[in-house]
Amino acid sequence: MTATADPGRPTDLSPGAVVTRLRAAGCVFAEDEAELLLAAARTPDELAAMVGRRAAGLPLEHVLGWAEFCGLRIAVDQGVFVPRRRTEHLVRRALALVSGPAPVVLDLCCGSGAVGAALAAALDGIELHAADIDPAAVRCARRNLGPAGQVYEGDLYEPLPATLRGRVGILVANAPYVPTDAIGLLPPEARDHEPAVALDGGSDGLDVQRRVAASAHRWLAPGGHLLVETSERQAPLTVAAFTAAGLATEVHTCDDLTATVVTGTRPS
Repeated sequence: MTATADPGRPTDLSPGAVVTRLRAAGCVFAEDEAELLLAAARTPDELAAMVGRRAAGLPLEHVLGWAEFCGLRIAVDQGVFVPRRRTEHLVRRALALVSGPAPVVLDLCCGSGAVGAALAAALDGIELHAADIDPAAVRCARRNLGPAGQVYEGDLYEPLPATLRGRVGILVANAPYVPTDAIGLLPPEARDHEPAVALDGGSDGLDVQRRVAASAHRWLAPGGHLLVETSERQAPLTVAAFTAAGLATEVHTCDDLTATVVTGTRPS
């Protein structure tokens, strides 16, 4: 019996052929992606499988199993939200607000744990706590944080220990902020391969942010800061939610990363 070739498996795995396959699939940065796939694959069969998955639309980070974030390699399992480069602005703003030794940091809606991992890598003596409602994200975050932090599974503040109340100096929450009606406009990589719970922020995109802000004062220490990522267009709504929660509010944008962060501070 004569074996037939798998029509979905590339037969030419040279660097040029991989680039051509990725470019034909619509990958804008085909050369860079091909280089990463070629470096990651241990065998020709593994490379063929990885190229096939990427050409079929799976996010590159899910194919590789990791994403680069703040100079770190963050494990990202399939089905887990991929950390965006713009979120590095959230990390930078948080670091700029840290004062004193051994800060207490809480990372809500932590996803893969990328933000918490970046803060732990930059700060000595950090007491780090993180939480997410998605079990797959929690498993991923526990791998990324290891002994550097405690990860809880549950809805926002619900799974946190009561001993954290009134102690948090830095509360970061990269909560979902895409309006429900706009989910269908996202790139297929996001809408087809990332969990809706990590994307859908409700009718105006701010449902989860409002819940985070409304209860933040119970967990923040006096003078503690809540930071969330949002869009420039939505920032006024986020500011209103923070103000309603009794927080003194600032907005910081980064043109290079097309990123906006709203910061709310609990009065001392």
